[in-house]
Amino acid sequence: MSSAHNFHTEDDNIQSSDGGIGPALGRVFRLLARDELKRQRPLMALAVFITLVAKVFSVASPVFFGEAVNVVASGAGAGIAGTLIGLLALWALTRFLASALPQVRTMFFAPVSQEAQRIAAVEAFEHASNLSMQFHLTRRAGALNRVIERGSAAIDFLLRFLVFNIVPTLIELVLAAVLLAVRYGINFAVIAVATVIAYTAFTLWITEWRVMQRREMNEVDSNLRASIVDSLTNFETVKAFAAEARETNKFSQHLGRFNRKYIAVVRSLSLLNGGQELVMSAGVFAAALVAGLGAINGNLSIGDMTAVVLILMNIFRPLGILGFAWREIKQGAVDLEKLDGLLAMNPDVADAPDAPDLVLKGGAVRFEHVAFTHEGRTDGLNDVSFKVKPGSRIGIVGSSGAGKSTILRLLFRFYDPQSGRILVDGQDVRDITQQSLRDALALVPQDVALFNESLRANIAYAKPDTSDVKIMAVAERAHLGAFIRALPLGLDTRVGERGLKLSGGEKQRVGIARAIMKDPAILVLDEATSSLDSETESEVQAALNEAAQGRTTITIAHRLSTIADADQIIVVDQGRIVQSGTHEQLLQLCGLYARLWQRQIESGEGATE
Repeated sequence: MSSAHNFHTEDDNIQSSDGGIGPALGRVFRLLARDELKRQRPLMALAVFITLVAKVFSVASPVFFGEAVNVVASGAGAGIAGTLIGLLALWALTRFLASALPQVRTMFFAPVSQEAQRIAAVEAFEHASNLSMQFHLTRRAGALNRVIERGSAAIDFLLRFLVFNIVPTLIELVLAAVLLAVRYGINFAVIAVATVIAYTAFTLWITEWRVMQRREMNEVDSNLRASIVDSLTNFETVKAFAAEARETNKFSQHLGRFNRKYIAVVRSLSLLNGGQELVMSAGVFAAALVAGLGAINGNLSIGDMTAVVLILMNIFRPLGILGFAWREIKQGAVDLEKLDGLLAMNPDVADAPDAPDLVLKGGAVRFEHVAFTHEGRTDGLNDVSFKVKPGSRIGIVGSSGAGKSTILRLLFRFYDPQSGRILVDGQDVRDITQQSLRDALALVPQDVALFNESLRANIAYAKPDTSDVKIMAVAERAHLGAFIRALPLGLDTRVGERGLKLSGGEKQRVGIARAIMKDPAILVLDEATSSLDSETESEVQAALNEAAQGRTTITIAHRLSTIADADQIIVVDQGRIVQSGTHEQLLQLCGLYARLWQRQIESGEGATE
C-alpha cells in the first residue's frame, strides 16, 4: 500500500486507506494470475478479445449508415437498392454486434469473476478465523462479514466498471478519433477528444464532491437507524419514564438531518446530469456545425455529417454512467484496501514454525508461575501455579473478576502468558499446534451458544459425519434423549438463533452433548450451571457428572456445592491462588473459601454437604 495514501482505522479495528485505483487494480490482476485461476485464463483472454472486437464494431457502425445516407442522397441509379440494402444490413449487424458482444463477454467472464471472488472471500474468512481472540473481542458485530463481502464484491466492480467499461471506452475513443481524423478531418477528432476530456473532468469533479455528500448522508442515516432500533428495543424503559414524546422528537430531529443531506445529494445529482448533458450537447453541436459547414462547402457529404454525429453519440453513450462507475470504482478500491488491511493483520497467538502436534498421555495440566494481563487493564493473573493429575477433577473458585476464566482462556491458548508456561502432558502449549491442543479440550460455558441449525448439527459439531445412533447415544448421556424423542421433528428440530428456541437447561445439555461427542482428554466447565434454577441445575449437573467420567475435568464454579467432591479446589483472589486443597481441608482453614461457603449457605444457594 502506497505511503501516499491516508491510512485510518475505522470502528471495525481494521486498517484501510482512501483507495488508490492503481494498487487496487494491481491486487485484482495478481489475483487473476494465481494458479487457482489457471484453467480460467482462456476465458479471460476470450473476454478481453470480445470486448475489443465489440468496440471496433461500435466505431464502424456509423460509417456504414453514413454511406447509406450518401447512396440515398446520390439519387436513383443501377444497383442502388442493392447497395443501400447491403450498407444498411452492415450497419444493423455491426450495431447489433457492438451491443450483443459485451453480453457474450459477460457470459464467458462470469465464471472467472465468481471464482476470483470465492478465492478472495475464502482466503479472507480463513485468515479472520485464525486471528487471535483479542481481535474478535474488540471488533464490532458484523464488521468482518461486511469487510469480506464488500472486498470480494469489489473485484467484480473493478473488473466490470474499469476493465470492461472505462478502459474499453477509452479504446473506443482512440479508435473513433483516428477514424474521424483519417476519414473526415482532424477537426472532428479534436472536438471528440476535447468533449470527452471536458465531460470526464466535470464528472469526476462533481462525483468527488458527491462522494463526500454521500458519506455524510450515510453517517446521518446510520445514526437515524441506530436511534430507531435503540428506542424500539428499549420500549419498556421509554414507557416506564413516559419518554415517548422525547423519543419521537429525537427521531424527528434525526430524520430532519437525513432529509437535508438527502436533498443535497439529489440536487448535486441533478447538477451532474444537467452538466453532462450540456457538455455532450455542446460537443455534438460543434461536430454537427463543422460537418454541416463542410457539407455546404462541398468538403463533406450529408452521409459524412450523419456518420460524424453518430460516432460522437456512440462515444458519449457509455460515458453516461461515468459518474456512477467512478463512484463504484473508488468504493471498490477502498473495499479492497480494507480486505488487504484484514489480510495484513497478524494473529497475536501463532503456531511456532514446524510445531508438532500434542502427544496425549492422559490429560495432565500444569501451570508454572503464569502471569497475564489483558490489554487495557491493570488487573490479571500473577504467579499462578498448580497441577492437575490425569483423570482428576479440579475446581476453581473465587469472586467475580478474580481471574478464573482467564486461566481457562490461557489453557485453550486464546492468549499467551506474559511470563511462565502452561504444560499439557509435559508439553508447553506454545510449542505445539493450536489445532491439536484444542482437539484435546472441550468447553461447556455458562451460556452455550448454538448455531441456528438442527439439534443433530449442533450435537455433532465436533464430528459432523456421526450417525444418528451415535448422536442419540451421546444425547442420552447428556440427559437429552427423552427431550429429543418428544419433539415432532426429533434431531431435525432447528434451535433458532443462538439456540433461543430452547430453554436454558436444554441449551446447556446440548452443549454437554456436544462436548461428550468430541470425547476430549480434558473437559472444561466454565460456570456451566450458574444461570440455572435449582431443579434444572440438578438435571444438568447429573449430565456434567456423566460427561466427566474417565477424563480430566477443570470446573469453574459459582455454586460451590457443584465442586465439593472435586479432588482439588483452587481459590483465586485478585489474580493469585490464595488457597488450595479439598473441600474439607479448605473449610478447616477458615479462609476465603470457608467465607464463600458460609455466604452461600446463608443466602440459600444450595451449598450443602
